[in-house]
Amino acid sequence: MKYELVPLAVLAALASAVSQAAQSGESTITLGEIHVDGSAGQSLQAGGSSVLTSVDVLGSDKVEDKNVMNSWELLGQMPGIQLTETRQGAESGKATFRAFNGEGYINGIKTLIDGVPSNVNSGNQRFIDMVFPLDIDYIEVVRGTNDPRYGLHNIGGNINFVTRQGGNYTDSRLTYGSFNTQEVQLAVGHESENFAQNYFLAKQDSDGYRDHDQSNKYSLSGKWFYTDDASLLKLGLVTRLYHHQAEEPGFLTREELKASRTDSDPKNANDGDDRDMKQVAVHLDWQMRDDLSLSNKLYYNSYEDDRKVTFTSYPVGNAPRQRRQWDEQQTGMLSSMTWATRDWLTLEGGLNVEHQDNEYRRYRYNYSVPTNFDTTPARVQNDDAYTLDNFGAYVQAVIQPIESLKIIPAYRVDRFYGETELPDGTEADLQDYGSIQQPKLSVVYSLTPNINLYANWGRTFQILTGSSAPAYMTAGQASFDPSINTGKEVGIKFSPVNGTEARIAVWQQDATDEVANMPSTGTTVGLGETRRRGIDLQITSNITDQWSVWASHAIQEAKVVSAYTASGASLAGKEVFSTPRYISNLGTDYQLNHDWRVGLQARAQGDYYIDELNQQGKYGGYALLDANVRYTLSPTASVDVQVKNLTDREYEYVWYDNFFWGGDDQPMFSPAPGRTAYLSLNLKL
Repeated sequence: MKYELVPLAVLAALASAVSQAAQSGESTITLGEIHVDGSAGQSLQAGGSSVLTSVDVLGSDKVEDKNVMNSWELLGQMPGIQLTETRQGAESGKATFRAFNGEGYINGIKTLIDGVPSNVNSGNQRFIDMVFPLDIDYIEVVRGTNDPRYGLHNIGGNINFVTRQGGNYTDSRLTYGSFNTQEVQLAVGHESENFAQNYFLAKQDSDGYRDHDQSNKYSLSGKWFYTDDASLLKLGLVTRLYHHQAEEPGFLTREELKASRTDSDPKNANDGDDRDMKQVAVHLDWQMRDDLSLSNKLYYNSYEDDRKVTFTSYPVGNAPRQRRQWDEQQTGMLSSMTWATRDWLTLEGGLNVEHQDNEYRRYRYNYSVPTNFDTTPARVQNDDAYTLDNFGAYVQAVIQPIESLKIIPAYRVDRFYGETELPDGTEADLQDYGSIQQPKLSVVYSLTPNINLYANWGRTFQILTGSSAPAYMTAGQASFDPSINTGKEVGIKFSPVNGTEARIAVWQQDATDEVANMPSTGTTVGLGETRRRGIDLQITSNITDQWSVWASHAIQEAKVVSAYTASGASLAGKEVFSTPRYISNLGTDYQLNHDWRVGLQARAQGDYYIDELNQQGKYGGYALLDANVRYTLSPTASVDVQVKNLTDREYEYVWYDNFFWGGDDQPMFSPAPGRTAYLSLNLKL
């Protein structure tokens, strides 16, 4: 990929200079509809839509009626989102972007629910599963390195799932579909005078596409908010509870995949997962004066997981047969204050504190088919108790010297502390990263009232997570510096015709001392310097009141600049594994009349290398087409039919099973379902 950032952006600006329509935002593109809450304490810079980078918002009308097994799949509608669909019970997969893959080694995306941090210690996105489509108001994706609000895990950007708050409604959705999938969602909102209540219940059961693939889950939530008479003070409590039991069908060799896409190897007959998650958050927003607002969130997250997994059937060693148990507790606070000092100057400052008390146990079992997890473990690999403390703060100024120009300098600092205790009695401190400094700068210039040029530069960071070395400094352990990511982006947001928004962005992100770190397996591989870069093209248009279309195409690459394998082989110029070179979306919705609505969505993703040396070939690409039809029975009832993978395309998630797992250096496959169909009844009272 050979291009220069500035010339390409200039060409894009010139190409769009004929735009005539008024534009609706600075760099944000919205797909669907969102509801603006004008209540107390809405910080002037509280949302990602105020961050001058590539921001996308997916509205509730594109979310609430989608049939997905896990809510991270909803992000497949959005531009440039890579879906890593592992499909192993509760370990179902995740969404990433900006050329960060979803393998779990480099967890570069911060996830939030209603603005509350929702990553587990390793950075994985498991808390997302607590949220179901009918409870989502909108999803916001902020790309790049110039958002100062978050530190830990905010390497390539962040995703915020914002749920429904306030209103009077009783909405339900009943679904039945392929593989005996049964789901019920119930959302209730009641608002009277100063008090708002929202409740949500979801239950989902499925036999799964493959043998030994059954899944049962439920989610509960309650939200209570009080607003004073003047709508200046808003105080709320949000609680969530989630439970998931699932079997794991396991991965297939190439020969097993050819024989049957739905089989589960006998070795995996006892594999499965039992997962519980909780989240409690107190929200306080206060508009102290017309020019001064305060926003606070105090939260508690709990993650308990008991996973039994068998990777290979080889009798050598006990590494392939494992039981992994997590018990993670997070307590934290986020606080920010915004002061509109002048018409041309707004100042914002914020801080966050998070304390984690974590335990991780990993047991290895001797060879048997299936693995017998009821026997005494052959070896206790981990029985660790560890803490992680994060203190972060940022300041930001929004400077608007003239109406057409906005300049936003920002500065963030993070510090980390922690201790671990290992089974042999070893105690160690988290390595000292010092004060991790992250300067940032964003600029937007309105070339005309309907054309905005924007550019940003910023730094983010990666630290090691997990329960043992090298994250914690045991005897003889060499220290790791934090990996500093320096990102830059230039883009243009414009409206070629009324009702249409388009954006072209060119970006690059360079990292020092990047580490592929998998805490659950104790795997740490230094990648050294890396470079990620790409071009994002997207457009969304309401062609008529009845017809909307959207399209995007993201070209990307992630390469190692300088690093070596443990055996001394150079990785320079190699692509970071499991990173496709392109991601594309195309969709349309059409309202035929008052009663009938139809929609189509196509999604495509390129092949990727599965090993760090790029020697095992490329896998994993696909092109899928989904369709949906809705019929309105009455003002309060409708039915819809959704067909996913309409063309019955065969595709798989693929990873490389090397000697580390006791394997045979071969690709391993998790096949995706073919054509599936779902029938849903929607009731709104």
